[in-house]
Amino acid sequence: MRVDDLDTPVPIIDLDRVEHNMAKMQAYCDRHGLALRPHIKIHKIPRFALRQIELGAVGITCQKITEARVMAEAGCADILLTYPVVGAAKVEPLAELARMTRLTVSLDNAVSLDTVAAAARAAGVEIGILAEFDSGDGRCGVQTPDEALELARRAAEAANSGLTFRGLMTYPRGPRTVPFVAEARGLLERAGIPVQTVSVGGTPGCWETHTLPGVTELRVGTYVYHDRATVGAGVATLDECAVHVLATVVSRPTPDRAILDSGSKTLSSDRVAPSVGDGFGLILDYPDAVITRLNEEHAVVDLSRCAARPEIGERVRVLPNHVCVVSNLHDRMAVAAGGELVGHWPVAARGCTR
Repeated sequence: MRVDDLDTPVPIIDLDRVEHNMAKMQAYCDRHGLALRPHIKIHKIPRFALRQIELGAVGITCQKITEARVMAEAGCADILLTYPVVGAAKVEPLAELARMTRLTVSLDNAVSLDTVAAAARAAGVEIGILAEFDSGDGRCGVQTPDEALELARRAAEAANSGLTFRGLMTYPRGPRTVPFVAEARGLLERAGIPVQTVSVGGTPGCWETHTLPGVTELRVGTYVYHDRATVGAGVATLDECAVHVLATVVSRPTPDRAILDSGSKTLSSDRVAPSVGDGFGLILDYPDAVITRLNEEHAVVDLSRCAARPEIGERVRVLPNHVCVVSNLHDRMAVAAGGELVGHWPVAARGCTR
């Protein structure tokens, strides 16, 4: 089957562009002495994670225990969980994961630390800790370097349960990153607590990571595929976008309106900044068209700005605003190389919510 023969709607991965993007990011990190730890919640495909490691990544980043387990079972030997693990129900699943891979967990509170300590005791293995700090985004993270020091001390006190403090982590990098790292590192080192890792994340702004003093590790994920948002952020070109959704025009109720068979169950409902563009994705074949609304199975398209307009039955390519969501909406994705269909690959870690 050729790509053009695929039924729609269907997300399609361009393997050549994926390889280009992976190699480009690894080369950047190698050039600047940064450890690369890709976030796999974007692609959720084990063979991509293993390829990233083969190219030189020190390990991978996951968001959930279940997601990480899929990757550990595939052979990923070093995993960072960048989400607070809290509660008794998490202890045994985390312990099982720790028996399978070298595990580090980021956290920002004592309750989470106690959960991880219980898992380390149950597993009988060491689990690393990164203290997450808020560098300006207002999500998770300790607010002061003193709080980071307190977490590190609590981890040291719990060392007999298998915890080891490994450093600091933040997402996304922000205006507080450099001064926070400098102050926290000073406090920790004066307390006799070494800082092995300072990990920052986020594809937007990734090419400036080497300018942040004290940072040792880069966590990026969207770079593998890129999307309308990363193009708008100036970190990629349209030619580097490796995923698009192939859709069919199924209705033309008026001259200015088209309906695609790719609604909210196919495309992300996330928006991009107004400076980047309008609507719920960029129709590559008709860039002046605007996807104004998504229902579950319908994408409503405004054609009023278009000189040429698609006809019923025509197939178009949609660049998602946010490709991470698209990955999690599909059990499998079509894969192409050199313009030819390679097959359909399962998105093995999709739907992992625990």
